[in-house]
Amino acid sequence: MAYDLNNEQKRVLALSQNVINQVRKVIIGKDEIIVKVLLSILSGGHILIEDIPGVGKTTLAIALSKALNLDYKRMQFTPDVLPSDVTGFSVLDKDTHEFRYKPGAAMTNLFLADEINRTSSKTQSALLEVMEEGKVTVDGKTHKVPDPYIVIATQNPMGSIGTQMLPESQLDRFLVRLTMGYPSFDSEINMLKSKNTNVSTDMVQGVATIEDIIEAKKTVDDIYVSDEVLSYIASLANATRNNAYIKLGLSPRGSIALLRICKATALLKGRDYVIPDDVLYCFDDVVRHRLVFESKAKLNGITHQQVVQNVIASVQVPRINR
Repeated sequence: MAYDLNNEQKRVLALSQNVINQVRKVIIGKDEIIVKVLLSILSGGHILIEDIPGVGKTTLAIALSKALNLDYKRMQFTPDVLPSDVTGFSVLDKDTHEFRYKPGAAMTNLFLADEINRTSSKTQSALLEVMEEGKVTVDGKTHKVPDPYIVIATQNPMGSIGTQMLPESQLDRFLVRLTMGYPSFDSEINMLKSKNTNVSTDMVQGVATIEDIIEAKKTVDDIYVSDEVLSYIASLANATRNNAYIKLGLSPRGSIALLRICKATALLKGRDYVIPDDVLYCFDDVVRHRLVFESKAKLNGITHQQVVQNVIASVQVPRINR
């Protein structure tokens, strides 16, 4: 239901629904994950998906690139992947006798960094620097990444042999960390009933352009946020910094990330203003991977999710008159 949206906001809302409808053709029973990834894209952020193989992470990335008509590249991260494979390198042009920049895999609109935890820390840092700076520097020359620029990185939490998990300071570069999980019982039955169990992203149609996405991000930026909601976000951030089970609380960068995705959430729910429910909708996805928890939480049998829920419960929800 759209409230008092202007024409541009209505256009972004309709466009977002079209994208979701296209992606759900191949990602069955995971509408919330599709929505949250799209929210991150509209917020100008990057996505980390931490899950086991075979649940559709790569299919989701490919389907999004097709629905959004984005240039897409995928790299399988392994121990022998070099930073230059990601950022690019210079080669000598035999005709001009000058060095020419050859773009790396990360120079695209949507880059899928598959199993980022299976490569070296140096290669991870090279990608994270591109994500943060929006450019790469090779041999003293700077090259900007395309706009829009989205990184979807995956981590396999099972099996530690040959892995290098991202440290907390680097996890902060991702707007959200999501888990797709197994499909529901009914969703899996529907997949098995399908005539073609080999899901093909060819059925996904492009419904947006690069210009649409750039304009949509600007529209999201203009969503109204009241002082009460800003105070609510700041209070939640402060609560994470004063919790006995949290060693390192939410950084200011994390608060800004939460604000950005709240604006996108409000728009996709048909409003031109943010309410506290928008903050709570993505709070865990935006915040939990940015926190460093005390070991006593685990010793006392308290999960990280329970700690985050306690933080939410400790802050009074403001009443918004709109």
